[in-house]
Amino acid sequence: MTPEKQLERVLHDEIPLSKAMGISVSNYNGTCLQLTAPLLPNINHKCTAFGGSLYSVAVLCGWGLLYRNLAEAGLHKHIVIQEANIRYLLPVDQDMVSECGIEEASFKKFMITLKKRERARLSLDVFLKQNNHVTVEFSGRYVVHG
Repeated sequence: MTPEKQLERVLHDEIPLSKAMGISVSNYNGTCLQLTAPLLPNINHKCTAFGGSLYSVAVLCGWGLLYRNLAEAGLHKHIVIQEANIRYLLPVDQDMVSECGIEEASFKKFMITLKKRERARLSLDVFLKQNNHVTVEFSGRYVVHG
């Protein structure tokens, strides 16, 4: 099973909302993750993406990238969102596409702390884009423990 399909299965099994939203893993290369979700099951009364769906896709994009990187390091830990900030810049009237990247230096520092204290925090930025324009900016701080 590819890393993308494995992550998609984990998302759908462990976070059932992701399956109901139709979230799929469209790309993963080790340092960047891209999730997509169709507009139709996430639409609001204005025929654009519901704000809660946009938030969910963003938070799960960061969660998923962290999950994959930990799995590749042979670690299976609990990941929770501790704090988040989101800016809705433009309405989204197409399928949602979110992207999150992780900097190698930040991840290395995070891993040192995690191994030393068995708990660590990592801040990740997620962007949703449509027609080459950023529609949503999300910043989340994730806590890993256990």
